[in-house]
Amino acid sequence: MTAIISAEHLRVGNSPTLLFEGTEHGSAVSFFLVTNDPGQGPGLHRHPYTETWTVLEGEATIQVGAETFIARAGDSAVVQPDLWHAFTNSGRGTLRIICIHASAVMIQENASEETLTRAR
Repeated sequence: MTAIISAEHLRVGNSPTLLFEGTEHGSAVSFFLVTNDPGQGPGLHRHPYTETWTVLEGEATIQVGAETFIARAGDSAVVQPDLWHAFTNSGRGTLRIICIHASAVMIQENASEETLTRAR
């Protein structure tokens, strides 16, 4: 079955970010289509499956474990399961990034202050 899912149906509250959870739509993958201002991004977290990012616009500083990378429009990154990771809009303009989760259901563990300290 092919269906168009409106952006408004996927919108996270009043934010510009969209959340697609595959299980709700007969898909084996899930994703966030994130739109962030400079300095914004999710805190340190991890998933029990791979996550693939593609920067659509702007610049992101990506942290995976103890490593940090800069990704710009057109760049992609893959984070392996169970690795602590985060990204921040480190550019001057809007960051648009798609975060593809290799799971029909999103599972996320956010870092506690204790874990955050150990991960650095």
